Amino acid sequence: MARPSHVPVLLDRVVALLSPALDRPGSVLVDCTLGLGGHTEAVLERLGQARVIGIDRDPAALDLAGQRLAAYGDRFTAVHAVYDEIPEVLDDLGLDHVDAIFFDLGVSSMQLDVRERGFAYAEDAPLDMRMGSTGPTAADVLNTYSAPELTRVLRDYGEEKFARKIAGAVVRRRESEPFTTSAALVELLYAEIPAPARRTGGHPAKRTFQALRMEVNDELAVLRRALPAAIDAIGVGGRVVVESYHSLEDRLVKQAFTAATRSEVPEDLPFVPEGSEPALRLVTRGSEKADASEIEANPRAASVRLRAVERVRPTTPTATGRRAAR
Repeated sequence: MARPSHVPVLLDRVVALLSPALDRPGSVLVDCTLGLGGHTEAVLERLGQARVIGIDRDPAALDLAGQRLAAYGDRFTAVHAVYDEIPEVLDDLGLDHVDAIFFDLGVSSMQLDVRERGFAYAEDAPLDMRMGSTGPTAADVLNTYSAPELTRVLRDYGEEKFARKIAGAVVRRRESEPFTTSAALVELLYAEIPAPARRTGGHPAKRTFQALRMEVNDELAVLRRALPAAIDAIGVGGRVVVESYHSLEDRLVKQAFTAATRSEVPEDLPFVPEGSEPALRLVTRGSEKADASEIEANPRAASVRLRAVERVRPTTPTATGRRAAR
């Protein structure tokens, strides 16, 4: 098995955005997408008063990150969970709220670099693509979804212009031989995507592999549940910081942050009554991107969009009884 590598995206900027919330005794960060622990390691190293709860659905990631971060002792806690389970994770740890929550969305470097996981299209490997160890694989999707279902996945998650054409070809191909490895799928994509389109927009398999990964792991639905849970879980002065790499992910983040920072006071009211101010404020202006030097050093940073919000006042108890802030 290949040994994964990891270059954290926008590392210094992420730590800078988290610092105001974590530079105090007993502060707690939840890293919802631990991966190999690059961002967490930087927080533990640079912010000596903080401890980190690292969540990942991938047992292999938890094992490797745990080895990497062992030197930090009880300042680091690893939790096997999906990141929309934030409320349950905090309840299990006896925490009413935390000081910061971080998401680095999408596929991790570890998953891309380990051939056996089937995330990469550059070499032949089993069509798995699961971030965890349970549930249907990418091969299951290709071999069982109807042509309209496959078209939806490729169009919505991969923004693939030839989604219908590819879906039809997949259904015809699997009648004679089911899909098991990535090489057969890549071969089909080269055949179905017209040559002029193959010459632009990167590797012709990129969009289809992305779409399958997002479908297999139910990524958008998980994110849609996780964002309000994260906002609800931070105390006053706490921050939620999100790195996304796909327009649909970034749109969900933008919508959640806009809703959380919007005033409910009518626009024509000449003043905002005390107590009616939004509970959160935007920290970043729009989305921030990686500069040319970082993209050159780490091509995976090319599509990153970084957003952050901060809680500025407490809110009332939620329906579950958890207070968002004290």
